Amino acid sequence: MSPDVVNDDLFRVALDELGAVLAKIDEGSIDAACRLIADARTIGVYGCGREALQIKGFAMRLYHLGLPVAVVGDMTMPALGREDVFLATSGPGESSTVLALMRTATASGATNLLLTAESESSAAELADVALVIPAQTMASDQGERRASILPMGSVYEGALFVLFEVMVLKLGALIGATREAMRARHTNME
Repeated sequence: MSPDVVNDDLFRVALDELGAVLAKIDEGSIDAACRLIADARTIGVYGCGREALQIKGFAMRLYHLGLPVAVVGDMTMPALGREDVFLATSGPGESSTVLALMRTATASGATNLLLTAESESSAAELADVALVIPAQTMASDQGERRASILPMGSVYEGALFVLFEVMVLKLGALIGATREAMRARHTNME
């Protein structure tokens, strides 16, 4: 953390950093990703570490929207094929598991939709569609590349959360989902 940031400024600085990252995301790319998701026969999602927490939250909202979604690794994850989308997040773009799963999705005929901070990464090369979130990740949190007061990949992960919430709004409008229909799909087993 920068010594010139006093505790009273931490929220402001963190929110400003998140806002700056989100403002740089291409709106057309967000809309294209939403269209791809809306048109998918099945959506399989995957992320590693804290990115997994964010994408699982997004999967929950996709389910609430009435979209056919499953989380890779869960027993209920179906096989992916043509007309399906494999949605992965890999901030650094070099996660070995993400790369392996993207290759499997490609071999099955599914479309790879990647969220990443690194447009020149191995995962971006495998992606059919890449949505770039220009934020600090675990791969860029040290030395001259460090751009955030937040630790490690927190600014990327925080941007994912806000981006996913905006995508839920866009998807809801795109498919005509109502808040009432979404609420009706929420579990009663809590």
